[in-house]
Amino acid sequence: MSSVKQEVESASVAIRPMHELDVPVVVDIERAAYQFPWSEGIFRDCLRVGYVCRVVEADSALAGYGIMSVGAGEAHILNVCIADEYRGRGLARRVLVYLLERARASGMHEAFLEVRPSNTAAAHLYKSMGFEQVGVRRGYYQAAAGREDAAVLRRLLLPDAK
Repeated sequence: MSSVKQEVESASVAIRPMHELDVPVVVDIERAAYQFPWSEGIFRDCLRVGYVCRVVEADSALAGYGIMSVGAGEAHILNVCIADEYRGRGLARRVLVYLLERARASGMHEAFLEVRPSNTAAAHLYKSMGFEQVGVRRGYYQAAAGREDAAVLRRLLLPDAK
C-alpha cells in the first residue's frame, strides 16, 4: 500500500481533499486563529489553481487544513492551521507528514515554508520535523505594529524519509 493516499484515516481522524463546500468552515478556522487571516477568495483561488488543499476531520468535524503548491522540484507549504479546540492532538504534525509525503511522491526534492518568529509553537513543530532556517523575508507578515519578518525554512525530501 502506498504511503500517500487520497484519504488517511485512524483514530477518528481523516485527511481528505478540500471541497468548495468546506471553504466557509476553513475561513472560520482561519479567522479564529489569525489576526490577519487569508480571505475566502484566497482559499477559493488555491482550489481553482490546483494546489494540494486538504482538510483534517476529527470526530467527523472539520478540525483544520493544509495547503501546498508543488512545482520545479519544490513544495511550498503555504498554510497549515488547526482549530483551537483540536490543538495539542498532533493534527498539525499529521497534516504536515501527509503534505510532505505527497510532495515526495510528486517528485519534489525539497519543501519550503515561512513562519512568524513569534509563532513559537509552529516554529518548534517545523524544526522537530527536520526543517532548518535558510533565510529571512523582511517585513513579510502584516502585524499589529506594522510588519513582521518571516523565517524561511527548508527540509530536504529524501526518499522514504519521514
